[in-house]
Amino acid sequence: MTAKPTAHVIVGVLPGQPDAVVLEAAVFAQRFDAELVCVHVDVNRYMVFDMGDGSMTSFPIDPDLLETTDPTFDSALLKHLTGLLGELDLSWSTRALSGDPALALGGLADTIGAAMIVVGTREATVRATLGEFFNGSVAVHLAHRQHRPVVVIPLAPVPRDKALPWDET
Repeated sequence: MTAKPTAHVIVGVLPGQPDAVVLEAAVFAQRFDAELVCVHVDVNRYMVFDMGDGSMTSFPIDPDLLETTDPTFDSALLKHLTGLLGELDLSWSTRALSGDPALALGGLADTIGAAMIVVGTREATVRATLGEFFNGSVAVHLAHRQHRPVVVIPLAPVPRDKALPWDET
């Protein structure tokens, strides 16, 4: 039996996200003999208390739902990840966090001493571009606020001969 890896690679995961993000993060984790930590951040909740071990207590943003709970990992997402990663020679786990994705991923990376954070790009549509304009890009926020590498997996690169959505008039 091999010992559980002491290094960690964090990957941000979302329901419906292309599998390429998790699979590429798994390749990094295997190369570094690290545990892959799949993290889902619920943006509809905010952190109330950081437990100091990478877990937290949170409140929903909606004031009509004032129950304090620990975030839970989406069961359908867990099933999907198990199908993707179950056959790989890889140690992996899941974490459920709340709040701003960049802050949550960065905070967990600090807590567990992650070697890197892996995220995917958004689709190159005008709607996604507007969303990033108002909410900011998780990858950009991480890249400017982390002392560890942030790896961005391109999901739908725009060919060089095509205009980027924000360049179209």
